[in-house]
Amino acid sequence: MEPFLLATAFVIVAGAGAAAAVLLVRERREAAALRVRNAALTRGVDVRERELRHLAEVRLPELMESLTNPGMDVAGPLHDLTREAPAYDKALQTVMELFAGAAEGVRERSDQSAKSTLRAMMRTVQSLANEQQLAISTMQERHDDPDVLAGLLRIDHMNAQLGRRAQATAVLCGSWPGQQRSASSLSDVVRGATSRIRDYLRVNLEGTIGGAVTSRAVEPVVLTLAELLDNAARHSRPDTTVEVNFRAAHNGVAITIDDAGVAMDAEELQRAAELLSGETSVDVHRLGDPPQIGFAVAGVLAARYGFRVSVDSRSPYGGVRAVVFVPSALLTTVPADRRPEPAPAPAPSPSEATGPEPSAPATDGASTAGGLPKRSRVASRRRPGGTTGRDGAAEPAARPARETAAGLGAWQRGTRSGRAATPPDDTAPATDDEDQRR
Repeated sequence: MEPFLLATAFVIVAGAGAAAAVLLVRERREAAALRVRNAALTRGVDVRERELRHLAEVRLPELMESLTNPGMDVAGPLHDLTREAPAYDKALQTVMELFAGAAEGVRERSDQSAKSTLRAMMRTVQSLANEQQLAISTMQERHDDPDVLAGLLRIDHMNAQLGRRAQATAVLCGSWPGQQRSASSLSDVVRGATSRIRDYLRVNLEGTIGGAVTSRAVEPVVLTLAELLDNAARHSRPDTTVEVNFRAAHNGVAITIDDAGVAMDAEELQRAAELLSGETSVDVHRLGDPPQIGFAVAGVLAARYGFRVSVDSRSPYGGVRAVVFVPSALLTTVPADRRPEPAPAPAPSPSEATGPEPSAPATDGASTAGGLPKRSRVASRRRPGGTTGRDGAAEPAARPARETAAGLGAWQRGTRSGRAATPPDDTAPATDDEDQRR
C-alpha cells in the first residue's frame, strides 16, 4: 500500500510540475507577445506624433507657400505610412486636401478683394488725372508766357506718368484701358509710349515703317510699350540710350526695345515668361515691394488683345531685348485725310523756343570772311520758298510771344500719348522725331 501511495504522490507531483512548467512557458510567451505589441503600439504612437508635428511645422506651411509658388515642392511624410498605418495616412491626406482647398479659397477671396479695392481707387485717380489734363490744356491755351508754358509742359509730363501708373494698375486688377483712340501709325504709337515715361529723352527711335495699329489696340500697345520702355530705362545706366526699332514680318510687325543694362538670369527669365504669357492669374500680393507690375500688365494686355511680348533675347548692348509682335490682324493703314504732311521746318526745342528772338532777320547777302553765306535763326524758321509763307504773305522778322507759346504747345501735343496723326497746324511749327525726343 505504501509503495502505491508513493507512486501516486510522485505522479501527482510530476503532473503538477509539468502543468506549472507549461503554464510558465505560456505565460512567458504571452508576456513576450505583449511586450512586442506594446513596443509596436509605442512606436506607432511615436510615429503618429512625429508625423503630426511634421505636418504642422513643415508640410502645411510648404503647402501654403506652394499655392502662390507652383514650382515649389511640398515635403511628404517621414515614414511609409501606406504600409505602417494606411488609415492614418489617408486621414493626413484628407487634412492636407481640406487645408489646401480652404487656403486657396481664402487667397482667391483676398486677391479679388484687393483687386476690387485697387480698381476702384485707380478709377478715381484716372478721373482726377484726366481732369487735371484738361485743366493743363486750358491753361496752355490761355497763357503766352514761355516760362509758364515750360512749367506746364513739365506738369503735363508728370501727370502723364501718374495716369500711366494708375491705368496699368487698373488693367492688372481686371479693368479695361479706358481710352478709345483712332488708328495711329506705329511711329506715333512708339512716341506716345515714350511721352509717358520719366526718361523719355533717352529713347531713340530708329527709322519708321508703314502701317498703323487699329483703334481698339492702340491704347493697349501704347501702354505695353510704355511699361517696357520704362523698365529698360530704369534698369540701365542713365548715360545710355534705349534703342527702338521696327522689323517687318510676313504676318505682322515686331517692335524691338534694346537697353544696355544688366541681363536677366535664368530664374528671372522664367518668371518674366510666365507673366508675359498671360496664361496664369496674377496675384497682386506677390508683385514685390515696391510692386513690379510692368511684365504683368504687358502679359494681361497681350493675352487680351492678341499680340505677343517676349524678353528672352539678349540685347546687342549687353542688356535685355524686349520684343512686341503686333500681328497683321491688329494692323491697318492710316486714312489719307489723316496722314501727317511733311514738316516744312524742324521745330525748336523748348529751351530754344523760350530763348530771346532776334530783332530783325539777317540780310540775304550776309557772308563770312571766307565768302560763305551766314545762317540766322530767323532765316531758319522761314517756310520753304524764301520770305513768303504758304499763303504768299511775307514772314515776320521776329516771332511774337503768342507764336512762341503756340510752338511750345505744339511740341507738347506732339508727344502726347497715343494720339492719332493729324495734319500740322499752319500757325505752329512742326516737329521732327529728334526734337520730340529731346
